[in-house]
Amino acid sequence: ETDANFVMTGSGGIVEIQGTAEKTPFSETEFLQLLALARTGINQLVDLQKQAVA
Repeated sequence: ETDANFVMTGSGGIVEIQGTAEKTPFSETEFLQLLALARTGINQLVDLQKQAVA
């Protein structure tokens, strides 16, 4: 299990990343998968925010 927090800008810049392995360490591959998931989710949120203020 891994807890991770990602803060990114609307243009994809990384502001902050915090990650903690709960029981066993996570691999670089798993980290990159988490980053990709975070980027996808953040892009969806940014799109929704843009629609809300349009």
